[in-house]
Amino acid sequence: MITFIVVLLIIGFVVGLVARALVPGRDHIGILGTIALGIVGSFVGGFVDSFVQYHELAFHPSGIIWSIVGAIILLVLLRVTHMEPGRGRRR
Repeated sequence: MITFIVVLLIIGFVVGLVARALVPGRDHIGILGTIALGIVGSFVGGFVDSFVQYHELAFHPSGIIWSIVGAIILLVLLRVTHMEPGRGRRR
């Protein structure tokens, strides 16, 4: 179980970093936000993958490519809706 959690955190971090690198602009979400972006992006990517391939609405974890696609979709939605954490704070 510990191994699964560690792998989930590492994969989430890598997927989140790649998504943030591919989408231009600054993000103020930090390391935990990047991990959450990657993990949630994996589920969004799994949803998109299953909808594209099988035309059914189901959530499941997906491969790395669909995880990155899902994280990019999530990041763009956060920016469009202005729900990005850290917005409005002055540093």
